[in-house]
Parts: sequence; structure tokens; C-alpha cells
Amino acid sequence: MDELKKFCKHLSDESGKVIKQYFRSDVNIETKGDDSPVTIADKKAEETMRELIMKHYPGHGILGEEFGNYNEEAEYRWILDPIDGTKSFITGTVTFGTLIALTKNGKPVLGVINQPILGEYLIGDNETALLNHVQVKVRECNSVVDATLLTTDHLNIEAYQNIEPFEALIRKVKLYRQWGDCYGYYLVATGFADVMVDPVMSIWDSMALIPVIKGAGGVITDYRGQDALNGSSIIAAAKGIHRQIVNELN
Repeated sequence: MDELKKFCKHLSDESGKVIKQYFRSDVNIETKGDDSPVTIADKKAEETMRELIMKHYPGHGILGEEFGNYNEEAEYRWILDPIDGTKSFITGTVTFGTLIALTKNGKPVLGVINQPILGEYLIGDNETALLNHVQVKVRECNSVVDATLLTTDHLNIEAYQNIEPFEALIRKVKLYRQWGDCYGYYLVATGFADVMVDPVMSIWDSMALIPVIKGAGGVITDYRGQDALNGSSIIAAAKGIHRQIVNELN
């Protein structure tokens, strides 16, 4: 596991070098079939990671957002989102990151949120979470009225979940902001926010988050409070408030 953790850092460093070349530059923006944007930075960062994995761990599988499956029946499988938050990336903000997960028999054993512009490298293994080699923890929060609540896009709640309970919740919490994508989960794991909600998620969005949030002492489920591993949505929060949030939203 130590060797694999070192390799996660190597993947983050090398993909980060690619991303930094294109940040706040005049990159061409393409539109994918789901109407989401993609850039050369997304593609080249994933290509870099895939090449490294195939070189160092040829028996492992890979699933990447941009280039799909490779050796998907393997015991160990890497799940890659080269730029989680491409809309943030192309508008020059830093609320994006690279997501890297390693699964064993379908369950995530390592997760990484890497923000290459800020030099913030967060890795979790379901037991601990380290930010640049320093352990981090979800902060204690036991009441909705004391909570800082984050989401990626308010309109996504309306599109994929029931908007009325969510809008009631944002009037109860202490602070509500749309500091989303993977950076919202980074803020929960490092103790700067209490709740992060996403009404819809893909496997490359969620897999890396599970070992990070659990490692930081938080709780991560889908929108209904069920296992995040099989869900298509996420609620991540401190233990003392997670069930309250699930109940409020449902």
C-alpha cells in the first residue's frame, strides 16, 4: 500500500504539470455528448496518467472519464477524472481538481483530490486522510444551524432532486455557498465546511471521494443515505450532522 500511495503522488505530480500548462490560457473548449465541456488539458492529463499506470502496473485496470475502460475485469482498477470541475478550470477559478481512485474488487481503497495550482494534495485510505503529509479531520458539527453547506450548482439540485427541501435547508444553515466539484469535498475533509451535496454523480466523480471523506472521519452516502459506492449522488458530512441532512433533504 505504501508503494501504491507513492504512485498516487507520482500520478498527481505528472498530471498536474500538464494541467498547469493550460490553466488560464486560451484553450479550445469542446462540448461532449452530455453537453459538458472538455479541453486538451483534460485529455492530456488523463493520457499521462494512463500511460504511467500501464507502464508501472500493466495488470491493473483503468476507467477514465475521457478515454473509458481498459482491462476492466482486473482486481485493481484506477478510476480517473483528470479535471473534476472543467467549467471552473476554463473560467480561471481554482475550485477544480484531479480525482484518482484505486479500487480493489470494486471497492475504493485509495482516493486522491489533487489541486495542482494551489499545490494541495489530499489522499485518503478510508482510515486516515493526509493533506501534503499532514493528517486532516472533518470538524465537529452537530446542528444544521451551525453548518456550512456547499454544492456545485444550485440548478443541478432542481434538475435531479426535489428542490423544495433543499431550499428550506439552505435557509436553516449558517452559511451556504456553491464552492463545488471536488473542492467542496476537500473543504469538508479538511475541516473548513461541514456538508457537501451533489444531486448527481458519475463513478469517476465519486470513487476517489469515499476513501478521503471516510479517512478524515466523515460520513459519505448517496442522497438517500445509502451506500455511496452504488449511488449516483453524494452527501458528505460530519458524523454529527449527516443523518440530519439526509432527513432534511428527503
